[in-house]
Amino acid sequence: MTEIYQLDSQPWMEEVETRRVIDALSKQGQDVRFVGGCVRDALVGREIKDIDIATPDFPEKVIELLENAGIKAIPTGLDHGTITAVCNHKVFEITTLRLDVETDGRHATVAFTDNWVEDAARRDLTMNALSASLDGKIYDPFGGVQDLRDKHIRFVGDAVTRIEEDALRLLRFFRFQAWYGGSEIDPIGLEATRQKAQMLGDLSAERIHSELMRLLAAPDPIPVLKAMLENEIFPGFLPEVTRIDILNAFIQLEGRCDPLVRLVALLDGAPVPEKASIPDRLRFSTAEKQHFLSLINPDYDINLSTEEPIFREALYRVGSGLVSDLLRLQMAREGQNFESKQALDLSKRVEEWRPVFFPLQGRDLIKAGLKPGPQMGRRLKATEEWWIERAFTPSQQECITFALEN
Repeated sequence: MTEIYQLDSQPWMEEVETRRVIDALSKQGQDVRFVGGCVRDALVGREIKDIDIATPDFPEKVIELLENAGIKAIPTGLDHGTITAVCNHKVFEITTLRLDVETDGRHATVAFTDNWVEDAARRDLTMNALSASLDGKIYDPFGGVQDLRDKHIRFVGDAVTRIEEDALRLLRFFRFQAWYGGSEIDPIGLEATRQKAQMLGDLSAERIHSELMRLLAAPDPIPVLKAMLENEIFPGFLPEVTRIDILNAFIQLEGRCDPLVRLVALLDGAPVPEKASIPDRLRFSTAEKQHFLSLINPDYDINLSTEEPIFREALYRVGSGLVSDLLRLQMAREGQNFESKQALDLSKRVEEWRPVFFPLQGRDLIKAGLKPGPQMGRRLKATEEWWIERAFTPSQQECITFALEN
C-alpha cells in the first residue's frame, strides 16, 4: 500500500521554470511527479542539487509537450526514456515510468509503464523510491519516509536481487549509509553486499570512481569504511585498502574535505607502485591523477621536522595546498596533532603563504648583455635557487647582478 505524506512548500517547486516544465508535461492531464534525490533531500532539509521528474508519457510525447511550450528538449537517453529539459538555463531530467525487463549487473533493458509502483520497485533504496506532486503530496510505496526519519538505509524488496540487477547499488548502499544513515547498518543489506562484492570487478571504472569519491566526501565515512573492510568489500575493486586508522587520524587534522586526499590516507601502507596504478584503473581526470601521484610520491619530504629552507622551497614550488596535505598526512601517520608549538607555527605559515614570483626571466639577461643558450639556462636556475635561499627577498636588479657574476 502506498502511503501519502504532505511536504511543506519548497522554493524550488515554486520557481517559474519548475512550474513551466510541470505545466507543459501535465497539460493533457498526466500525473507528473518529482522523483529521486530532490524529494528525499527536501524531506530532510538538504540543498536540492538536481530536479528529476517522472511521467507516464513516452519520450517522444515528452519532447512534443516541451517543445510546444517553448522549452528546449534534449534526447539524452531515449532508450531508457530520459529527456533533458532546459528552461531559462535551468536543467530538468525527465524520465518515462519504466520497469526492468532484463539486467546483467551493469546495464538494464527497460520497458515503459504507466504504473508508479512498478517504476518505484526498480529503484535501489526505499528513500529513493519516493515521488512527489507539485502540491507537495509524497507517495511512498515502500516505507521510505520512515526509513529516512529512522536513518535506516534499506534496499527496495530483496537486497540480493537489487544488487544483481546493478552492482553499483552495492557501493550506493554504503555511500547513502555514510550520508543519511545512523549508527546501525541494515544487516540484510550488509549481508547482501558481502555476498555480491565480487560483482564490483565487472563495473566500469568511471562508475566506481564517482561513487568512491562521493562516499569519501561524507562528513564521517569512517564507520562505513570500517564495515566495508570487515565485510571484505574492497578486494572487489580496490584491494590496496587494508586499514582505515590513518584516514581516521587524518580526518581529525584536515583543514578541508578533499576526497582525493582522503583516498591517499585510506591507501596508506600499500606499496607505491600499486597505488600509482589506481588513477588509470579508476579513470581519474588528468588533474586528479597529477595531484594523486604528487601525494603518494612527493618531491618534498614534509613533516614537523622539515628544515626551514626545504619547507620554504616546497611552498614556492608546489604550493601551500599540497604542502598542507603532505604535512597533515605525515602527522596522521606519526600520531601527531596541532597542539605543539611547532605544528601550530607550520600550520600558520601554510595559511599565510601567498605565491611569489621569480623576478628574473631570460629576456632580462639578454638586455643585460648575456647571449641566449645553455649557459643562460644554468644561470637562471642558479639565480632562482639563490633567490629562494634568501627567502625571495632579492630584487630583480640584485638577481641580474648575481646571474652575471656567477
